[in-house]
Amino acid sequence: MPPVIRHLGDRGLLVALGTGIDPAVNRRVQRLHQILAREKLAGVVETVPAYASLLVVYDPLQAAPQALKRQIAGLCDFDDAAPRETRDVLEIPVVYGGEYGPDLDAVAAYHGLSNEEVIRLHSDTVYRVYMIGFTPGYPYMGELPEALETPRRETPRTHIPKGSVAIAQRQTGIYPVVSPGGWQIIGRTPVELFDPQQENPSLLVMGDQVRFRAVTAEEAHQWRP
Repeated sequence: MPPVIRHLGDRGLLVALGTGIDPAVNRRVQRLHQILAREKLAGVVETVPAYASLLVVYDPLQAAPQALKRQIAGLCDFDDAAPRETRDVLEIPVVYGGEYGPDLDAVAAYHGLSNEEVIRLHSDTVYRVYMIGFTPGYPYMGELPEALETPRRETPRTHIPKGSVAIAQRQTGIYPVVSPGGWQIIGRTPVELFDPQQENPSLLVMGDQVRFRAVTAEEAHQWRP
């Protein structure tokens, strides 16, 4: 679909490049995000990519919204086949079930699967990081295998441990910090996803690829980056 650009308050433009969870659409969002970072349009303060859209935050004292809208529309006509920087698939160890994955039993029962089948399906898939959001460093990844499509919990938790690996609908994610949340917790990783002391605080960025690997609690305790 052609880009749809609409005003969002008095300091934002929302550029919609498609709908839903679609890797091709998300790659276009990522490409536009990269182009705007390179072009450094006058008045643009920040760009925030999501699944199918890009929020452009601007300073209204430095950029006229209509003129900026035209500039962005012109930049949307790019070659999807242009080369992109890619990183190797990142393998993330996970202790599934028990105290680390309190919802694993319920997820397995919901689908009529064994815990081992849920773990296999979740860990056999290579996921794309579609966006970072919710809390600092939280990766929204997809797509979860159709056989594991699971609704959110009816009652969200007020306290989810750091490193919890969760699923909801066709998505999977990792809670980088202690927070509330309503996704189904199936495991936990020792990997540090967010470190504010680092120049690049988020371990994962949009476009990264991730695969999970089942490990024991002992292996997780001994894990070193």
